[in-house]
Amino acid sequence: MKILVLEDNERLANLIKITLEQEGFKADVFYDGEKALDAINNGYHCYVLDINVPSLDGISILDTIRLYHKNVPVIIISSNHELENIQKAYEIGADDYLKKPFFNYELVQKIKKFCRPQTLAVIKLAGGYLFNYETSRLHDENGKEVQLAKKEILFFELFIKNRQRIVTFEEMEEYIWEGEDTSILNIRALIKRLRKKLPENAIKIIKGVGYTLY
Repeated sequence: MKILVLEDNERLANLIKITLEQEGFKADVFYDGEKALDAINNGYHCYVLDINVPSLDGISILDTIRLYHKNVPVIIISSNHELENIQKAYEIGADDYLKKPFFNYELVQKIKKFCRPQTLAVIKLAGGYLFNYETSRLHDENGKEVQLAKKEILFFELFIKNRQRIVTFEEMEEYIWEGEDTSILNIRALIKRLRKKLPENAIKIIKGVGYTLY
């Protein structure tokens, strides 16, 4: 997945780039608004924009992006916490707003939540089950739809994006509960419900760490 990052603090921008590339993403970093604007049509799956940058602010770039790319996710990052700027970003079409300072882990989770590569439209799971990203629907081996609640849908989104590794309890809390406090009992209850809807051993626990999905 290809991401455009606009951040004029070079140290922070490079840290973001390193973090995203460690997650398997390709990140193009820009420190100047005009240069970022010139590149917005280069096939990006997601934009991460700071507001206060040289030559052209992130809100103006967001406005231009929405003229050409109405459905490509845009995450605004800024140390400017004025309500007016936050409201304007959402009104123009920002998908989320992350206040500085933040942990890079938080940004990664938001990118995984909002940015869905088109190549992951339909994913095959254990036992011939299929999960469709576009419709957020799960079907069994016979093509019958398996009904899912909101947190169950978020579970599949998170785990399919991370199928090559263990998903930790902390990541589940951040993504599925959307940052709200929860408990290990709630996580276990969710897993128990999902196991009734999936083939045996589709979800495996790694004690003390998290879960994997097959």
